[in-house]
Amino acid sequence: MLSRPSLERTCALVLSLLSLVAAGPCDIYSSGGTPCVAAHSTTRALYSSYSGSLYQVKRGSDGATTNISPLSAGGIANAGAQDSFCAGTTCLITVIYDQSGRNNHLTQAPPGGFAGPEANGYDNLASAIGAPVTLNGQKAYGVFVSPGTGYRNDATNGIARGDAAEGMYAVLDGTHYNGGCCFDYGNAETSNRDTGNGHMEAIYYGDCTIWGTGAGNGPWIMADLENGLFSGSNPGRNTGDPSITNRFVTTVVKGEPNQWAIRGANAASGGLSTYYSGIRPTVGGYNPMSKEGAIILGIGGDNSVSAQGTFYEGVMTSGYPSDATENSVQANIVAAKYATTSLNSGTSLSVGSSISLRATTAGYDTRYIAHTGSAVNTQVVSSSSSTALKQQASWTVRAGLGNSACYSFESRDTAGSFLRHYNFELQLNANDGTKQFAEDATFCTQAGLSGQGSSIRAWSYPTRYIRHYNNVGYAASNGGVHTFDAAGSFNADVSFVVSTGFA
Repeated sequence: MLSRPSLERTCALVLSLLSLVAAGPCDIYSSGGTPCVAAHSTTRALYSSYSGSLYQVKRGSDGATTNISPLSAGGIANAGAQDSFCAGTTCLITVIYDQSGRNNHLTQAPPGGFAGPEANGYDNLASAIGAPVTLNGQKAYGVFVSPGTGYRNDATNGIARGDAAEGMYAVLDGTHYNGGCCFDYGNAETSNRDTGNGHMEAIYYGDCTIWGTGAGNGPWIMADLENGLFSGSNPGRNTGDPSITNRFVTTVVKGEPNQWAIRGANAASGGLSTYYSGIRPTVGGYNPMSKEGAIILGIGGDNSVSAQGTFYEGVMTSGYPSDATENSVQANIVAAKYATTSLNSGTSLSVGSSISLRATTAGYDTRYIAHTGSAVNTQVVSSSSSTALKQQASWTVRAGLGNSACYSFESRDTAGSFLRHYNFELQLNANDGTKQFAEDATFCTQAGLSGQGSSIRAWSYPTRYIRHYNNVGYAASNGGVHTFDAAGSFNADVSFVVSTGFA
C-alpha cells in the first residue's frame, strides 16, 4: 500500500500525464514560450480546445461548400461529414483554416513568377479524397498535392519578417515526393515572385538535386531559403541530413539571427533527430534574413508548381522553439497514431485477374476501354467480336506500380505495356522502369460517381478520373480547363462496369 505522500505524488504524476496527452501541438508551443501564429491541419485540431473549422470543401455537382470540423474539441476531423456532403460527386479542398485565431488561412494560390495550370494562372486545388489516413483508428483526409497544386496567403498576421525568429513543423507522407521545385510549407514572398536570397524560410521535402542535398539519394528534409534548398550552412551536401524512408515523417525547420536548424523523425514512432544546427548559409543574402511573411503550401515562393507531396498538419511559431518543446510536439504527433487506410472502394479488383471496363453513359454502354496501338479509346465489343479486339479491350490487374495499395492495368495483348496518363491523355506504353511511369500508370477505385459500377481515379492526380470523351480515353477532372474536363455528363463518363475480361 502506498503512503499518503507517495499516493499524492502518483496522483499528481497521472494528472500531469493526462494534461500532456490532452494538450495539442500549439498548446505545447505556447507553454514553451513560442506560440503558434499559424496552425493548419485537415486531419485534427492542433489545440486541445479547438472546435472550429479545419478546412472547407467544394463539391463539383453544384459548387456548394461546407466546412469540416473536428468530431469534438481537440479531436479528429469529421471525415464522415465530408463523405456525406461529397457523395456521388467530386470535392476539392478550397480553404485550409488557420486554427491560431490570426486568420492565416490558406486558399488557392494565385500566379506569380510561374503561372499555375488553372484559369487565369491560378494553381489547382487538391482533391478532398486523395490522401485518406486514420488517426487513432478514426478516418481523416490529408492534402494530396499533385504538380500544379498550391495554397497560399500573402496577407498574414504575426508571421516572422526580416530576421525575426520563427519555427515550423509539418507532418508529411514520406513516400510521396519528386524532384520538382518545390514542395514547401512555410514563410515566403508576399509578391509571389523571387525577390532574392533570404526572402524565404520554409520546410522543403523531396529529392531535388539542383541546389543542396543530403546523404544518399533522398528524399530529404531541407530548408527553402530562396534561390537555394539548403541542408546546412554549406550550399552543397550535408551528409548529416539523411534520406527519409518513413511513411509518415515529421519535418522541422527553425531560424533566428545567424542560427537555424533542421530536425526530423518518423511521425509514427520515436523522437526527433537534429540533422543540422548552426550558422546561416555563408552565401550572401542569408545573414541577416529578409523574410517577408507569406505562407505557402505545396509550391515555391515564386509559385514554382512542379513538385508533389502530401500534407497532414503543420504550424508556424513566433520565436525560436527549444528542442525540448519540439520533442514534446513530436510525442504528441506519435500519440495521434497516424496510419494508412484503404485507397480503394467500390468494386473489388483481384490482382492477376483479367477485366474489361464498360462505359455506362447512355448511348455508349456497349463500348469498352480498349487500345489501338498506343492510343486508348472506347470500342464496341461483344462476345462475337474478333479475338484481337477482345484482347485489346482486356486488362490484367496488377498491384499499382507507383503505389501497391492501388492498381495498374497491363495490356492482355501487349505484355509489359500498361495503361497510363500522359499530359492527361490515356496511352498504352511499355513500362520503362521510371518512377514517373510507375506513378502515371497507377489508379485507385471508388464507387461509380453515377451510381453505377466504379470510377477509377489517377493515384498521382486524384482530381482526375479515367474518362471516355468523344470515344477517346483521358484522365479528366470535373469542370477543369481542358475540353475533355467538361462538367456535362462527367459522372456518367467516368463510371465503368467492371466485368471479367473478354480475353
